Amino acid sequence: MFVSLQFKLEMKKEDKEKLKKLMRKQSSAIRVAYNMLRDLEKEKTKNPYAQIYQRLRKLFPELPTKYIDSAIYKAKQYPTDKPVVFGGKRFFEKLCKNHLTGKERERLKKQWKEQRQGTLISIGSKVDKGNRLTRFEDLNGQLCLRITIGNREFIYAKVLREPSNSKDKWITFMIMLLESWQTQSYFPYTVELKLRNGEVYGSVSFELPTPEVRYKRENGVIAIDTNASPIHLAIAEVSKTGELVSYRTISLHHLLGLSQNSKDHQEWILAHQIVDLAIQKGKAIAIENLKKLKRGMRGDGKAELRKRLHQWNAKKFLQKLKRVAMLKGLEVIEVNPAYTSIIGMLKYAPQLNIDKDIAGAYVVGRRALGFKEDTPENYEKLLKDKVYLEFALKRYEEREKKLVELIEKESNEYKRNALKSELKNVENAKKLLINFLQSLQGKPSSCKGAEGRNPEQGETKKVSQVAWQVLRVALLFPILGKVLPRDLSPLKPILVEGVWDRARKRLAPLEAGGASR
Repeated sequence: MFVSLQFKLEMKKEDKEKLKKLMRKQSSAIRVAYNMLRDLEKEKTKNPYAQIYQRLRKLFPELPTKYIDSAIYKAKQYPTDKPVVFGGKRFFEKLCKNHLTGKERERLKKQWKEQRQGTLISIGSKVDKGNRLTRFEDLNGQLCLRITIGNREFIYAKVLREPSNSKDKWITFMIMLLESWQTQSYFPYTVELKLRNGEVYGSVSFELPTPEVRYKRENGVIAIDTNASPIHLAIAEVSKTGELVSYRTISLHHLLGLSQNSKDHQEWILAHQIVDLAIQKGKAIAIENLKKLKRGMRGDGKAELRKRLHQWNAKKFLQKLKRVAMLKGLEVIEVNPAYTSIIGMLKYAPQLNIDKDIAGAYVVGRRALGFKEDTPENYEKLLKDKVYLEFALKRYEEREKKLVELIEKESNEYKRNALKSELKNVENAKKLLINFLQSLQGKPSSCKGAEGRNPEQGETKKVSQVAWQVLRVALLFPILGKVLPRDLSPLKPILVEGVWDRARKRLAPLEAGGASR
């Protein structure tokens, strides 16, 4: 399937004048070729191309050969069975009206001349690295169009084009371009430039490939998790049976501060690297189905986080990754991101001695393969331990009191906002624990779930989500002293051995509460 995509060019004033001169020459060549084509068809000449080519070579000796070939190609697109008005019949007829004078006539005349004289077309070929005379190139991280003026003289114009949505075929074109630059296996594309209101617009036409999907989830997945603090990608290789095979992280700090075009280019390169890794492993790719990237709220005291999130858009990168994967024949599985970070943090980070982001990517991979995440046995027991939950609640009450005092003393607005943000989180954690403790009152200890009973099928998902929420607030700050700690290894004894009482007694004794375990 052939597609044609539009773009705009930006160039120096002197380069634009050179381009206009070239356009006038080829536009004249197109008109001559068309008129000769009509005459030769009337004479029923068997091979009109050779005669047209020789005639154009004599009339336009300074025009590169490929431009002459392209002029003949363009002339053949016009019908020869009826007259053609180059520049547009509508404009021409208006200009012929005697009553039209002044600025209106000059405006129409300019538009007519632009359409008549403002065309440049170059037919691409594989052997010419895609297109010999108008070639897309990377110039210092900026996508440019190199235009041959003649005698090995070139001008460079910036390509101004952004994908309009995730299905925009410009993304596919950029993937194909980057792939051709890296592998030196080129594909042909045709570029046509036109003048419109003094600006230069272009279109590129190429054949859209439809590769067969060769790497599927049956062999496992390479799972990707995007993270903002610090800004990086966490990558986990998951086997078809759900085991963690290997993992790595890729820092994205080098993208911060780059221009949008340079950032896009680097993201394409990164997307290719990840897809090549998946091909090497023979696995599909699993990503989070992110509807939007979580952002810090204005004035919440998290200026650095907001700045990073403003400078890098995870959704746009994942769109690039999906397109590269699909073009190279990899299946891409998008999963619901809900609770992947919490489950990874509490279940797999301490158990496998990995950081929380790798653990989150691991959960994304397991979810893509269809595995369910049950709550570990000792975590289930902890959820029924009222004494421990009261201890966790006490820790939040103490922190709440301390935050109120700090806010009263703090004069810096942004620091106050950060403290207020933490206070809100503490209040929400308290509310969650209180509600959960109330749900345990008078319920048999042998029952499961947030409501103290075995949930019915339709309630299982909701109950499981509440359980993971309670575990997060009951374990992280009360035991580790942080809401998002990097080191989660202290949770391993609790997860494996169920010794949360030991941690509770070491940290702080309860002033009131039930009997200990």
